[in-house]
Amino acid sequence: MRGYLVDFMIECGYYKEDINELSDAFDKLCAADGEKLDSLISDYKKSYNVDYTGAIASVDEIAERSGVHKYTAELLLFLCYTRALRTHYENAGISESIYQNTVLDLKYKLDECKCVHGICGSFVAYWFAGFFKLERFALGRLQFELVPLGAEYSKNGVRLSLDSKVINVHIPRTCTPLYRDAVLQSYSLAADFFRPMLGDNTAFVCSSWLLFPKHEQMLSEGSNIRRFISDYELISCGEYKDYSELWRLFDTVYDGEAEHLPSDTSLRRAYIDLIKRGEHTGWGKGIFIYEKSDF
Repeated sequence: MRGYLVDFMIECGYYKEDINELSDAFDKLCAADGEKLDSLISDYKKSYNVDYTGAIASVDEIAERSGVHKYTAELLLFLCYTRALRTHYENAGISESIYQNTVLDLKYKLDECKCVHGICGSFVAYWFAGFFKLERFALGRLQFELVPLGAEYSKNGVRLSLDSKVINVHIPRTCTPLYRDAVLQSYSLAADFFRPMLGDNTAFVCSSWLLFPKHEQMLSEGSNIRRFISDYELISCGEYKDYSELWRLFDTVYDGEAEHLPSDTSLRRAYIDLIKRGEHTGWGKGIFIYEKSDF
């Protein structure tokens, strides 16, 4: 498995120092309880419907005995799962290109964890389950999964109920802008991918801090984020009670001092001003009915 992990990380463009650190951590986990780790990997090979919460808890226990940080161990667990994930994709008739794009999320979360916490691992391992259960997929620049809308919606002859299936949109931290062409390509790929389950009645929803209504004033009209927001009709929004979500924008944990936050982009500077005014950050949830001719 160690050789596979190294080859996988090289193939996915991991930095050499991260490959070395993760490989060394894997050796420590194996030394602490290789039998239990092998059992976790074997369970996923048999079926992707495993107890992910229980598996993460188990690898955390191995990490504690080995001296490896739990964030590192949790990422390694899912890196080990990628070998069987490829087979699960093949059995489901899902293309290799979608597999390759989807597993890149592990690297995105590694980079995020290093930025926010300075640890080679992931602090959101629970998030990976959606990918490994074959429910969430990276299709182009964006990620998608089917979810119930959870609200009533009616417009222009389209009626959706609380239980209506819609395509939920996620924006991974790839460190590349939300270029319009790439976003539109992703919508098209997702509409085609989920058509066997939805038919032509395709609705996209997105619930994210990016859809926070105040961004209309914070961002210029030519902003890639503002163009992304403009696709959606806002159906709900709210404000956070604290600033614990700021890491998503600033790549660091907020220490209570706005002056300590990086101010290298216009949006970051706008948020710093918002914090200094004592205002809250927030989120929005939007929807749009997809018609290819509209884009």
